[in-house]
Amino acid sequence: MTDFHDPFQPPEPHMPDLSHIPVLAAEVIEALLPESGKVIVDGTLGGAGHTQLLLKGGAQVIGIDQDPYALERVGRMNLPGLRLVQGNYRDMAALLPAIGITGVDGVLLDIGVSSFQLDDSERGFSYHTEAPLDMRMSQSGQSAADVVNTLGVEELAALIYEYGEERHSRRIARGIVYARDESPILTTTRLAEVIKRSYPGQHARGIHPARRTFQALRIHVNDELGALRAGLDAAASLLVPGGRLAVISFHSLEDRIVKRWMKLHSGQTSRWASRDGDGDRDGADEGSAAPGGPVLTPLHKRPLEASEDEQERNPRARSAKLRVAVRAADVAAGPAAGETP
Repeated sequence: MTDFHDPFQPPEPHMPDLSHIPVLAAEVIEALLPESGKVIVDGTLGGAGHTQLLLKGGAQVIGIDQDPYALERVGRMNLPGLRLVQGNYRDMAALLPAIGITGVDGVLLDIGVSSFQLDDSERGFSYHTEAPLDMRMSQSGQSAADVVNTLGVEELAALIYEYGEERHSRRIARGIVYARDESPILTTTRLAEVIKRSYPGQHARGIHPARRTFQALRIHVNDELGALRAGLDAAASLLVPGGRLAVISFHSLEDRIVKRWMKLHSGQTSRWASRDGDGDRDGADEGSAAPGGPVLTPLHKRPLEASEDEQERNPRARSAKLRVAVRAADVAAGPAAGETP
């Protein structure tokens, strides 16, 4: 991980703010070009910050979220032109046809945890406040507490290293197992304290030692990277010719997947491509574009990032990266965007 700002922790834990400030708002609108007659999917509805801007542009929006609380909250807004769908965006290729939508003009994926989920201390995403160790976006399935109280040292260390890019993963895993032998780890603050005690020496100034481990647990519990890979493929299958895909990521694991996926689906399917504008050597480990499948052309060589002014106004924008791709117009895509007859 290359940045030190943590976009997934509230900057002021004692002053929860349930409003959702969409990151890179102007850039998203410019990328997706909402207007009357267009159908755009917000695959990560959250607090509906981006959705409201898309609706204002005149588009019809299909808002998908796996969090029932998010859907209930947005539903109370009574936003004209918005259709709510409960589910994971990874399944949008099945969710949309089920409501009569077979093609769309745009897809937005704002990866990660929404502001109001972060600010709701009871959800267990933050190490700043006492809460049950949950982290489940869908409110179902295995919780973070289940993970830390059942996995062995090697499994925990591998998870923390892979998803948190934490170089002290083995020390932390041993500390977790030792602590849970005394009593189960059931709250965010106890886990944060266990990690802090396990951390060797001084940690970097301004960076909580639990930051990377909490990120790793959240990604694992919600299968965020698996959902991202599947969601990208699903989005490509739904876009009509000229349709646009916009993806906002917040850390290097996500952005690497998006970048490689877009390169592969642009037709560059060699095992190793040359170094690109980000300085990375991109392999084919994110899958490969199927022959005759959708071809998407990236609009920018480098990802778009928030301006200094936006970063000052919204600290969560500091790590945000936006990548945009357009589906090639010469690829058959079936019916035009919108509902089937």
